[in-house]
Amino acid sequence: MNMKKRIVSLMIVGVLCFSVYSTAQTSINNKTTVGEMAVKEPKSIKLYKKIGIDYCCLGNKNLKEALREKNITPVIFAEKLELLKKEPDVKPVINYAAMTPEALAGYIENTHHEYLRESLPEASALFEKVLRVHGANHPELYDAYKLFGSMKTNLEQHLIKEETQLFPKIEDLNNPQVKVIAISAKEEHEEIAELMEKMESVTHDYALPQDACESYKSLYASVQEIIEDIHQHIHLENNILLKNINI
Repeated sequence: MNMKKRIVSLMIVGVLCFSVYSTAQTSINNKTTVGEMAVKEPKSIKLYKKIGIDYCCLGNKNLKEALREKNITPVIFAEKLELLKKEPDVKPVINYAAMTPEALAGYIENTHHEYLRESLPEASALFEKVLRVHGANHPELYDAYKLFGSMKTNLEQHLIKEETQLFPKIEDLNNPQVKVIAISAKEEHEEIAELMEKMESVTHDYALPQDACESYKSLYASVQEIIEDIHQHIHLENNILLKNINI
């Protein structure tokens, strides 16, 4: 492990050991945003996914408004969240909001960037294999493969831009030049989110056909895992690291 990763790891351990989330009753006021709730109450993300609220790229949206669009009252949402909060945590809870910008950027790079560098090429190769075997009977795979390729290319350049231009200057977001880079990063998040939505649409939410082989099943599982990671990745950047950057 290089020195940079060792320092980031130690900082994360500190956050794990000494930072805890509030256990107070869930409160939703007229100014609470979707992203603020996701940061304050991480288990709200599970509810967002279930009811279809975008907590990544639309984190600045008013929570009450987002709930109203889904015909859910804030009281019911709060009650469901309280039940989730009583469930034991499967993984250690990291208080990302307690991290310094430098530590959070390091965590994102060492965790989410590294994961994407490994998983995107692997999923792309599997996609090609499945397309060659099943493309004739399932033409939607061609559209999905094209969208995945666009997402992969966008992400790969996006990671490089963050690691070489944004993260090294993350403590200086008030600098106009750095702010321009940060705005560009958040705009690219929206482009990536749009591609993910289109992939979900053409695959009918990754519904497997009856003739799906093990490779087909593995492909859809891998893509969904990648998308899940990207959602968390964008959440950490949009709602915490770059929360004060407006586009």
